[in-house]
Amino acid sequence: MGQKPTIAVSHLGCEKNRVDSEHMLGLLAAAGYGVGVNEELADYVIVNTCSFIESAREESVRTLVELAEADKKIVITGCLAQHFQGELLAEIPEAVALVGTGDYHKIVDVIERAEAGERVKEVSAEPTYIADETVPRYRTTSEGVAYVRVAEGCDYKCAFCIIPHLRGKQRSRPIESIVAEAHQLAAQGVQEIILISQITTNYGVDIYGKPKLAELLRALGGVDVPWVRMHYAYPTGLTPAVISAIQDTPNALPYLDLPLQHSHPEVLRAMNRPWQGQVNDQIIQNLKASLPDAVLRTTFIVGFPGETAEHFEHLKSFVQRHQFDHVGVFTFSPEEGTAAYDLPNQIEQSVKDARRDALMIAQQEISFQRNQAQIGRVVDVLIEQENPSTGELIGRSARFAPDVDGLVYIKGQAALGQLVPVTIESADAYDLFGAVVAPVLASAPS
Repeated sequence: MGQKPTIAVSHLGCEKNRVDSEHMLGLLAAAGYGVGVNEELADYVIVNTCSFIESAREESVRTLVELAEADKKIVITGCLAQHFQGELLAEIPEAVALVGTGDYHKIVDVIERAEAGERVKEVSAEPTYIADETVPRYRTTSEGVAYVRVAEGCDYKCAFCIIPHLRGKQRSRPIESIVAEAHQLAAQGVQEIILISQITTNYGVDIYGKPKLAELLRALGGVDVPWVRMHYAYPTGLTPAVISAIQDTPNALPYLDLPLQHSHPEVLRAMNRPWQGQVNDQIIQNLKASLPDAVLRTTFIVGFPGETAEHFEHLKSFVQRHQFDHVGVFTFSPEEGTAAYDLPNQIEQSVKDARRDALMIAQQEISFQRNQAQIGRVVDVLIEQENPSTGELIGRSARFAPDVDGLVYIKGQAALGQLVPVTIESADAYDLFGAVVAPVLASAPS
């Protein structure tokens, strides 16, 4: 029997997509395929695409076209594949297979069929699959960090969002399954686990009848991993029980990623956000009072149809008032298949861009001040990279999540993938700079 082909993955989009990529690589490696090769040398390239906003779609299409021009055998997977399956197969003849968001676990069968000459289309109309701790995984993050998907899909119908259409209804994993995977990762030396789903504060509603994030956090307290971080925590789901679990669980980081999207009740109602305008000053103040050391990150959409100058000023004042540690700002992207796609009062792109820039400039000074407050402190930093030419180390403190927040640049020596104490010596608007705390050596007895 001949040697099996080699396969590379071009990963695009969010960390939820990354987990899909890692499971595909794990399944292929377990089946004897060569993985981890670069795209130029690989026999097949799996392009795990994103279709959340226009810029993500453009990046996905650009990657596909470049690989097609290089005469690569392409397997298109992910959200773009689910969204535009017919168009992609028609316009990219080099694509030997197309796999939907709920079918990535069939990747070995898909490659086998493609090898036999079939042009494969494997797309479930209603995705229902979610991987558990028994599915092989080939991690692509730095050695000290791993994402753990606690649920997939979403039951909300936010007017701007295509994700429920592409990823299906919410389906959670049992607490026991998540904890088992966390123990596996701890045994591999992982120092930080990041819990992800579309709405992490809704974890468990579908299988337990009510949210079970508090119980999950407490269960993960028994896993030998120093940091457990969660993303996508809707503020209305940060109940007293969840806050208490964060307070009581030593490895649960008080890092709150709140996808607020806007502050003005009229815009939130138009967005069909689940709390429709309840995101007011009181909610943020309550969170700060309960978790005074919490790091608050959020994202906003500017230029939603009908957003007035007054609405935008409300948002800008909201940001200045609450002094978030980290803020991401996106301009509204009309997505076909969403309620907001053909709403009246669409806003010119130039106005959207100007509002995004203005909000980011307002946040820049806040972020600078928040980082300046770290100077002089000794904080644990997860070491993730080393500059081979300078020897400078690069890592993250608990204040920074991977890819979306800042970095810590460090002088001194430390092992990759480990948490080490670092004295913060300076800061800018995004990053921190410091030095490894030298160990105190015991003096010899006199």
